[in-house]
Amino acid sequence: MTKADQITDKILQVLSTNGRISNTDLADKVGLSASACLRRVQELERMGIIKGYRAVLDAAALGRGFVAYIAVGLSDHSKHSQEAFEKSISRSPEVVECHNVTGAVEYILRIACADLAAYKHFHTEVLGMLPQVNAITSYIVMGSPKDQRA
Repeated sequence: MTKADQITDKILQVLSTNGRISNTDLADKVGLSASACLRRVQELERMGIIKGYRAVLDAAALGRGFVAYIAVGLSDHSKHSQEAFEKSISRSPEVVECHNVTGAVEYILRIACADLAAYKHFHTEVLGMLPQVNAITSYIVMGSPKDQRA
């Protein structure tokens, strides 16, 4: 692999903001020939540094504009309890991210749903019904002035 350098960093920065850019335009932006640029991008893909390309969707236009982060504490800290929680939560379409974290709680979830009523249903009828869940703290997103997720 071409060792990490300023050109590789620039390739990654450009692709992270526009994964659909043509190789020719990318090469122009980073100061390489098209063939040299393509080789670098293919090597970054082969190494798994570039894991894929995806569309950025408008959650509000899809009826999922209500976003919240939820800190979830479990009543039992065993591996079995964590696995059961993760399996249950993976079936919930509202959950778009689930992170096992250190600190006062075991998990942080990012959920997206239609509105407050839909969130209340998820909070009470889904998350609140899981036997492993001991504590739920919700953080409702009011705006996202910086969000670099693709």
